[in-house]
Amino acid sequence: MSRKYFGTDGIRGRVGHYPITPDFLLKLGWAAGKAFHKQGRCRILVGKDTRISGYMFESALQAGLSAAGANVLLLGPMPTPAVAYLTRTFHADAGIVISASHNPHYDNGIKFFSGRGTKLPDDIELEIERLIDAPMTVVESEDLGKASRINDAAGRYIEFCKSSVPTSTDFSGLRVVLDCAHGATYKVAPNVFRELGADVLATAVQPDGLNINANVGSTHVTQLQKAVVENRADLGIAFDGDGDRVMMVDHAGAVVDGDELLYIIATDLQDRGLLAGGVVGTLMSNLGLELALKERDIPFIRAKVGDRYVISEMHERGWILGGENSGHIVCAQHTTTGDAIIAALQVVKALHRKGRSLAEERQTWKKFPQALINVRFAGSIDPISHADVKAACDRITERMAGHGRVLLRKSGTEPLVRVMVEGDDESMVNAYAKELAEMVTAVCA
Repeated sequence: MSRKYFGTDGIRGRVGHYPITPDFLLKLGWAAGKAFHKQGRCRILVGKDTRISGYMFESALQAGLSAAGANVLLLGPMPTPAVAYLTRTFHADAGIVISASHNPHYDNGIKFFSGRGTKLPDDIELEIERLIDAPMTVVESEDLGKASRINDAAGRYIEFCKSSVPTSTDFSGLRVVLDCAHGATYKVAPNVFRELGADVLATAVQPDGLNINANVGSTHVTQLQKAVVENRADLGIAFDGDGDRVMMVDHAGAVVDGDELLYIIATDLQDRGLLAGGVVGTLMSNLGLELALKERDIPFIRAKVGDRYVISEMHERGWILGGENSGHIVCAQHTTTGDAIIAALQVVKALHRKGRSLAEERQTWKKFPQALINVRFAGSIDPISHADVKAACDRITERMAGHGRVLLRKSGTEPLVRVMVEGDDESMVNAYAKELAEMVTAVCA
């Protein structure tokens, strides 16, 4: 069923523009509290990233939840996967994250987790949407929910992350630069790696509410590349604002994306006899990854873009590894959702086991050239369904004659059409991507 408010990754938008407004968040909190209410009271965890609007929305959600009779456990700034983990360990009925992930500070959003630390079932999302449009009521005063703060949340999550690698793990001698995007990982990520023995240079760890993701983090790795080379580090790790995406940089400054990190984790698990089944990628996963995994007899399938679709395919097949080239990697043997710190730990540990550098490991397979152009659109027109765009896709696919592929899709979080062309000839790929992007722009004009 179609959603009125929920997208592929919760509810997201520009702060101050409906529905990302204090009054809507108040009503959303109330609706969630009612939807999760069972016999007696229910408990709901609330965490957030470091953007300034988080203070406002935390208060609004807390008021709405209390009005519905739900007790609230406040975590403060914490990575999204930490909220999923703590929701499970505190046996809460649900977890809520106030975050717009890798978006700028002027955006914000709400993500929900079930009591098991997973995405919400469809029936719960639909019930919340129904209640949002219903009249708001308030429970009797004696039944109002209470709010309390979990002061040791960061320590609990740090220990959880460390538990994803063997207790004998010692990263002594490893020099690593961490880019925390002035976001939710700014405290926990440096502590995790330092406590495991690494020599850590932490950057983008001075959040001021406005600088989250601002030319830093997993979507802007230029500064990390420079820092790694200048400090002669072994590698660099970039997180996004809410800590569910990770990208890396090798010692020479080359970017290592989610596809390459997935391959490192998958082959390490296979070598140790721990890879259950295969790997779930997405429609955006590089064709080279698919072929490289095939050479290792590792099954590979593509899900729609979005972590909920990757996780759904993993659950359906009983597989433990999946992810996106954007760096959203799910290691289901350890956690229930994409976790940037845990994924990074698996990669670093795999490199230690193999005695190889990140630069060496990333060269074990060849990525196909891939061009991605984002085209912004407005209004009710669906450019992907436009006859001229479809005809252009068909023409380019025919020209590539089986040596590449074309993919157009709409972003689930922004008014963008993502135009992707992939093939074995870089100049051809770039030219075709530009041609398609110009066509999409023309029909949107």
